[in-house]
Amino acid sequence: MRTTPLLLAGALATPATAGTISITLPQMPVAEYHKPYVAAWIEPVGGGAPQTVFVWYDLRKPNNGGAKWLADVRSWWRKSGRTLNLPADGLSGATRAPGTYKIPLPTNLKSGAYTLFVEAARESGGREMVSLPITISAKAASTSGKTELGAVTVAAR
Repeated sequence: MRTTPLLLAGALATPATAGTISITLPQMPVAEYHKPYVAAWIEPVGGGAPQTVFVWYDLRKPNNGGAKWLADVRSWWRKSGRTLNLPADGLSGATRAPGTYKIPLPTNLKSGAYTLFVEAARESGGREMVSLPITISAKAASTSGKTELGAVTVAAR
């Protein structure tokens, strides 16, 4: 598992309003750009089941054919992706173009220490995963992506 820096700023509020993740997909200087498949999940630091926050993939393919390539988002797939019934209501979404996107954290998170993981895989491109320790009800840490992921921010609602 490769862990690279990514930007995380702000504080997380109480579990009822856990906050938001802001994820930037950078513009890539390539001739043929394919939108990445991206997944994010949270795991309790002391152990416990991972919880998928979102998964972006090609939802437009007939018969959920875009799900075939989700195994390329390897770490997420092994942790929880292969057990999800896709598309998962409230979690699945279409791939995104370069830009910054805000996603709410699950509201059922209890106070405590977690690790946020964000992983991206792009056809004819790279694969990158970043991880970041966060604590619900306390200030968060910082880190930053280098290739497939740009800034990722967690802020209170």
